Amino acid sequence: MNAVRTLALALTLALGLGVAAQAQTAAPPPAGLSQEQFNSLVDAISNSVSEKLKAEGAHTPAPAAAPAATPAKSKAPPPPKIVRVEPTTGPDPFAAFIEGAGKVVNALPTLGAELARITSLLDQQTAGGRGASTFLLLLCAVGVAAVAAEAILRLLLHRFRARLAANAGPEYGVRSIAHLLGLALLDGLGVLAVWLICNAATGAWFTGTTGQDRLAAAVLAGIFSWRLYLLLFRVILQPELPTARLCAADDHEAKTMYLRISVVMLVIVLMRILGQILVAMRTPAEAIAAFQVIGGFLYLATFLWLAYRSRVAARQWFGGLGELAPVIGGLGRRWIPIAPLFFIALGVTLIYGAVSGSLHVGSAMVLTLNLVVGVLIFETLMQAFVRRLDSQLAGSTPASTTPKLPDVVARCIRVAVLIAVFVMIAESWVVQVLHLVNDSEWEQLTKSSRTAGVTLFVAFVAWELFKYMTEPYMGTRTKDPAQAIADGDAAAGPASRLSTMMPLIRRTAAVLIILIAVMVALQDFGINITPLIAGASVFGIAISFGSQTLVKDIVSGLFYLSDDAFRVGEYIDCGKAKGTVEGFTLRSIKLRHQNGQVHTIPFGQLGQITNFSRDWITTKFNLRFARDTDIEKLRKASKKIGAEMMEMPAIADQVLAPFKMQGVADIVDNAIVVRFKFTAKPGNPAAIQREAMKRMFSTFPALGFEFATGGAAVVVHTGPASNDPGAEGLPPVAANLPAAAAG
Repeated sequence: MNAVRTLALALTLALGLGVAAQAQTAAPPPAGLSQEQFNSLVDAISNSVSEKLKAEGAHTPAPAAAPAATPAKSKAPPPPKIVRVEPTTGPDPFAAFIEGAGKVVNALPTLGAELARITSLLDQQTAGGRGASTFLLLLCAVGVAAVAAEAILRLLLHRFRARLAANAGPEYGVRSIAHLLGLALLDGLGVLAVWLICNAATGAWFTGTTGQDRLAAAVLAGIFSWRLYLLLFRVILQPELPTARLCAADDHEAKTMYLRISVVMLVIVLMRILGQILVAMRTPAEAIAAFQVIGGFLYLATFLWLAYRSRVAARQWFGGLGELAPVIGGLGRRWIPIAPLFFIALGVTLIYGAVSGSLHVGSAMVLTLNLVVGVLIFETLMQAFVRRLDSQLAGSTPASTTPKLPDVVARCIRVAVLIAVFVMIAESWVVQVLHLVNDSEWEQLTKSSRTAGVTLFVAFVAWELFKYMTEPYMGTRTKDPAQAIADGDAAAGPASRLSTMMPLIRRTAAVLIILIAVMVALQDFGINITPLIAGASVFGIAISFGSQTLVKDIVSGLFYLSDDAFRVGEYIDCGKAKGTVEGFTLRSIKLRHQNGQVHTIPFGQLGQITNFSRDWITTKFNLRFARDTDIEKLRKASKKIGAEMMEMPAIADQVLAPFKMQGVADIVDNAIVVRFKFTAKPGNPAAIQREAMKRMFSTFPALGFEFATGGAAVVVHTGPASNDPGAEGLPPVAANLPAAAAG
């Protein structure tokens, strides 16, 4: 009703205004009002009505038919998200770099003046302190005393260190770990002495707040940091104790590399101390940037010098790690192109950060360098620890080529450490240096990635553990088939039933682990996997109907394996082909013929299986002897040969029933056929047969046994001739003629 009344009022007002407009000259304004006042009143009423109509129209309920047209539970689509991209402000990065480079060049005189001012700040005689020479002599004396104390302590403990190092080799197993820890503690005593001397000197002579005291405290702290960093490399390189060395480097290369690392670390520590002094002196920012540029070039030069001069030691060190970490081994083989490029990239980035004024570039470079060196040290320590836990090396622990549980754990830890290092380096450069994303965006980006990464890592650990537990059941071949045939031992013992099925089980487990891990990871990223599962189900049904032959092969293979019809290494005959089972897939089997051919037969076409390699096998063969051979004597001689063969350990383990003569198998024109036999385990009965025949051919002629020749005996009867009466009564003449002639 309010809306109707308002509408009527508006129409009345509009009509009145129209009439007034047409008769402005005819109709005067009401009494007491001028024409201007009357026009203002009309305008005010019009605006008021318009405002009221707008307000009531926004709250007016929709007609009754409108809700019926739209479902009650439907939700309006969300409004489109508007992403506002702020325009880039400020100068071009290249122009800013050129401008910063000009400022750095112009600040070089200022930097020189600030460095010259350091010597004047060291003289505190006017303030009642020490002079510059006295201060420097005292500071140098404390530093030399700290380093000398470490060297003297190491010299005094040399005999104990050598005794510990003698039993610290990998061949001593777990016991060597205790010796390595003791050796590291003895080396740490020297660093502890450095810390005690530096702190005692700071507390005794440099406790004030003057520039001298703060400089001395910074220098002594830098000396301790220098020796602490070098302690890690001493534990690994052990320049004086090669038996306790944890990396694969010879004595000369280990000593020279340790000295070069000492020089590089000393340069880094001195430059950091000098930078702290300049900051404490309130040096202008342009001069600080110039100092950082000079430091970047100095760092680059020292690292390139270290990389080139220590290239042989790096190849040896990384080559030793490459046995278990192929990536590090490849890095060692390509040390010269890779290491200089890495150091050049870090140096150029540091110089660019100093010129452009980015404060995070230096910290990112230090973090990257520390993490890379930390990964190298971690890998070296982990491999040394693993070698002493498992049996990878010959020595007091039994040698073995199969991986042990410490190897599996080490691989999992290595992957976890590499992932963590990669994330830390990426966050430092992407967020703080390159500013590709801010902290909140990086957190949002990595929130789901962390969950997915943990899922994939758990899947990797599960696969490694499953592979380790099933590795003993995998049939391993020491020779390829061609070499085995050439050596005469191609028919090796068959694999067990579990070893035969284990490749199929491992493939199935790998597929399941990958599918589950990928599905969970996709769900962590916010992807709905229900359509994927439904689509895979429909696809599987379509495959099952469209590929009936494939399904038949797979199902037949499963039943063959469940029936234990054959195993890897067994000799079978399936009608279509015969040979030794070399392996199989989910669909087919591979048979290698004794002549070398490989037959691949689908399980659905395999048919009847004849297995020649189960439980035992009896070998029978025939030999031809002369017709006048003493059968009983031949039986005893054969039995003696069988007894002699049973004295051979290699044959006795395979023979179940010894070699003997079975009896006469046939009698031909000029010979008797004698059959021999023996029963052995499936594997290589041909070798036993060859040994028996070799002994028979070397023994029987001496015993009077004559092997029959290949010809036929022909008896020629000669009668008396008509002109030779004395020929009557002569014996017949026997001659051995070839069988072809006898026919």
